Amino acid sequence: MSEPHACGECLRRSRLLAHLAPYIEKLATGAPGARSPELLRLSNEDLAAAAAPKVATQVLARVEAVSEDRLQTGLVEAECWGCCRHDPLYPSSLRDAADAPWALIGRGDALLLEGLEPAGVVTVVGARRASAYGREIARELGRELAAAGLVVVSGLAFGIDACAHRGALESGLTIAVLGCGADVAYPASHRSLWRQIGQRGLLLSELPPGTGAWRWTFPARNRIMAALGGMTVVVEAAARSGSLITADLAADLGRDLGAVPGPVGSRLSAGPHNLLAGGACLVRDAQDVLDAMLGAGARRLERTGPPLDRQLLGVLEALELGAATSDAIAAELALTGAEVAAALADLEAAGYLTCSMVGVYSRTTLRPPKDI
Repeated sequence: MSEPHACGECLRRSRLLAHLAPYIEKLATGAPGARSPELLRLSNEDLAAAAAPKVATQVLARVEAVSEDRLQTGLVEAECWGCCRHDPLYPSSLRDAADAPWALIGRGDALLLEGLEPAGVVTVVGARRASAYGREIARELGRELAAAGLVVVSGLAFGIDACAHRGALESGLTIAVLGCGADVAYPASHRSLWRQIGQRGLLLSELPPGTGAWRWTFPARNRIMAALGGMTVVVEAAARSGSLITADLAADLGRDLGAVPGPVGSRLSAGPHNLLAGGACLVRDAQDVLDAMLGAGARRLERTGPPLDRQLLGVLEALELGAATSDAIAAELALTGAEVAAALADLEAAGYLTCSMVGVYSRTTLRPPKDI
């Protein structure tokens, strides 16, 4: 397979979006996220006229004046590459969308685009201010889906996105779709994660190198995430979360939707529970995703941990029944603090639970062997 290529026409579209970014910001964000995909269906001339009517002619002329050589050199200088809709490597899943990006600007191994079909891709999204429960579920989903050979797509945002990426990096491939240039680590605190994905996966954007993030670029990049995945899974989301924009876009494309149930009283459960009420697939773990996408039992996950003795099983059961701290478990089982601390340490080392910075324990999806 040859190296990816983006033609001058499609790269100029990318440049045009960067030039129009502040104008689109004023036009697209009156209703958060509602207009970005709609605007990006427009031709260059119509987009410029809609977003910046007073300077449309000048902006179009400035973009047209940039030579293809200069466009290609700019990619190389930023350690990026381009792949446009005229290139065989351009993902077929994006061709289904009326508002598909003209070009993808990326970092990482571009040949990973080869054969990137919806049936092998899962998009995982959710709240930025996620709970410990949501973060652990997202990481487990990312890890297990990648281990099963699926590509995990998300948006490198705080919370659920970052956890899904980190989990996927532990066992397979992940793709981050950015609302800024592919050479820009945003948010800055995720620079290390951004670097890891660029080295071992893919960083994708429709914006040229050096472009910063705008509010409208996040719902705009959501449409790419929705199109890439055969299923979009929402882990946690408030009733008016931006993650639900991705779910709506995926549904419009005929993609499957999945949602992770959460505590009934949590506002972060409202989005997934509404999706479930509307017919989305119930996602308790990666196996549910595999069954929905590939057919029940087509691919089985092994999530069995090491054997546990009776006392460790008792501590695990107490945790599952709601005793989330060392003191609560000790009171429930009439054990000493030292006994509980040792048991929790063993269970955490074996992968059965995780502990937050404030000493609250959460279960993972790992299960003890059935014969114990």
